[in-house]
Amino acid sequence: MTGLIGIGVGPGDVDLLTVKAVKAIQNADIIMCPASNEDRPSIALSVVSPIIDKSKNQKIVKLIFPMTKDKDILEATWKKNAKIMAETVLTGKNVVYLTVGDPYLYSTWIYMHKDLKENYPDMDISVVPGIVSIFTFASKVGVSIAEGAEKVAIIPSCYDLSSVKEIAKNSESMIFLKDGRYFDKVIEVLKESGFPDDSIFAIGQDLGTENEIIRKMTLGEVNDDTLTTKYFSILVVKRV
Repeated sequence: MTGLIGIGVGPGDVDLLTVKAVKAIQNADIIMCPASNEDRPSIALSVVSPIIDKSKNQKIVKLIFPMTKDKDILEATWKKNAKIMAETVLTGKNVVYLTVGDPYLYSTWIYMHKDLKENYPDMDISVVPGIVSIFTFASKVGVSIAEGAEKVAIIPSCYDLSSVKEIAKNSESMIFLKDGRYFDKVIEVLKESGFPDDSIFAIGQDLGTENEIIRKMTLGEVNDDTLTTKYFSILVVKRV
């Protein structure tokens, strides 16, 4: 049966792919994956490369998503790539689209899926969830994301620090994803918002890869050498 499957490939470790994801990838005619430009590799594709059977001659299609905040460019890109997906499926191919983490957590898949449902309502589309970096990270550092009635906030790319400050006042745990270049400013905001120095502080980058770095301490112990400037980073802070 032909169709389109959005697949979450997890945080970077091929061993964390679900069995369902592995089966879907290996049964696909065409594997589509995101990249920021033609010259850069697809991180999602690199995660699954060990389980791709080269003898099957599956076609790999890299879809380009430029790194920009320009809404018009983003929307045009989503529509263009959704159309490529749809037209490929309509030729009778079984297509999978890979995305890091889970398809429904800050993923390009969300926007393309909306477009596909609107313009190709009869297309067979399904989704395979993936393990997200939040829970992989928690398992590695031994930090509970939430206990009892604790409130959790997930912040993507810390561009609006004023809103972060307000959210921090009403959260027991805060998780910052994606952009380590702003983490130094986040530390200041957390302290201004009342997170005590004995709060648990954990930071990581390149989870599930050979370049993985993880550090755990208290908020009061944080210094410039602690932080990361990598885009693919995660920071968890939790009141104790």
